[in-house]
Amino acid sequence: MRKEKWSKEKIWEWHRSQPWLRGCNFMGSDCCNRVDQWQEYGFEERFKTVGEELALASSVGYNSIRIILQFEVWDQEHDGFMQRLERYIALAHKNGISTMVCFGNDCTVPKESEAAPKMGPQRVDVGYHGGRKKSPHGVLTGPGYSILDEPELAERFCDMVREIINKYADDSRVVVWDLFNEPGGGKRESRSLPHMIRFFEIAREIDPIQPLTACAWDMQALCAGRLSEIETAAFELSDIISFHCYGAYEEMIRVIDILKTTYGRPMLCTEWLHRLLHNDVESIYPLFYLEEIGCYNWGFVAGKYQTYEPWDSLWARYEQGGGKDIDFTKWQHDLFRPSFRPYDPKEIELIKRFNHYADEKIRRDDRS
Repeated sequence: MRKEKWSKEKIWEWHRSQPWLRGCNFMGSDCCNRVDQWQEYGFEERFKTVGEELALASSVGYNSIRIILQFEVWDQEHDGFMQRLERYIALAHKNGISTMVCFGNDCTVPKESEAAPKMGPQRVDVGYHGGRKKSPHGVLTGPGYSILDEPELAERFCDMVREIINKYADDSRVVVWDLFNEPGGGKRESRSLPHMIRFFEIAREIDPIQPLTACAWDMQALCAGRLSEIETAAFELSDIISFHCYGAYEEMIRVIDILKTTYGRPMLCTEWLHRLLHNDVESIYPLFYLEEIGCYNWGFVAGKYQTYEPWDSLWARYEQGGGKDIDFTKWQHDLFRPSFRPYDPKEIELIKRFNHYADEKIRRDDRS
């Protein structure tokens, strides 16, 4: 029998049982994309870096990571992929870090813009956000391509969702199931809506101990009262509300207020930190702490993925005569240099301080 969405009472009870979730979207710094992150080729050497960087995350008081899976690796290297996923989750847990697992992803480019993912050595375009010249964060010429557009592959994708949730349905090392990243992104509009709904149906049938979510991303549309069909569905299907917001302090406050008033559920901001748009540690991190909103900044240690570089859409704006107020000397994302020294020591000091406040609050509550 298919289970229903968690009640508000159940999700708030779950929320109160958790620490304040804070961490990052995690990819080892020597990975240039998610094929690189999950494939067998070169994995053992890269996994050493993963261990060092998870220990660094733990040392600043982060207690959770968000990872996005790559279907093609699961499909072509199935048994090895499942073993590597378990090693990620186990190593994170060893460092006191839970894992949010994310499946679908509409942050894509048109099919003609990029070759299909292949195992083996990966090309890196130096100086470009995400390590590639043709990026979902550039100026798109049309809707992004998804393997979910292919019926046979869409069915296989459902098999992946079903298998992984089944395996970890009762495993507290996995904290949340993020069923779809940025649905409707990449100019895809509602193309992925049936698939996102199907993922929720699969997960509900399994009935895991973890809450389900899908992360809406167009917060400017939310604030303007014109949220898309697929993002509205993402909010309405989710046990816990998750969103991405790279806007400045005032926009973030507006987003939080709307979501709090509309849905009345706990919240997770599963992507934030964009210094060029004034979405910075100093103003945003304390706000998440005060509002008890779980938060996962994009990036951690700067590396081959190059997400410290600006989005190509920002460069395009500048090259067309706009964006004069953008400070391109700042890193966009990421917190640490390849040396593990902070990009800005003051940011790390603030993160550590508020993480300490959160842990102290738990200790006070336990004593009372």
